[in-house]
Amino acid sequence: MLTVLSVILEYTMAIALSKSVAAIGAGIVVIAASFGISKIGANAMDAIARQPQAAGDIRSGMILSAALIEGVALIAVIVCMLSYFVQLG
Repeated sequence: MLTVLSVILEYTMAIALSKSVAAIGAGIVVIAASFGISKIGANAMDAIARQPQAAGDIRSGMILSAALIEGVALIAVIVCMLSYFVQLG
């Protein structure tokens, strides 16, 4: 009887650990993506201040880079949420 209870406890702890790690991973992804997009925005504004005639090219490059970072972050959050909601076995 003790072995059955220990197996159930180990399984429950593994599920809790995987859910905790998935939530922490999603949080890290969101923080990293927001940091990257803010760095792109700050550097683009600095570049536009230095060369106002190139504002259109800089802005389009900034938007493209931010969209790519946002896409990667969305995929990473989806993977974290899938690992959160899928049972271990």
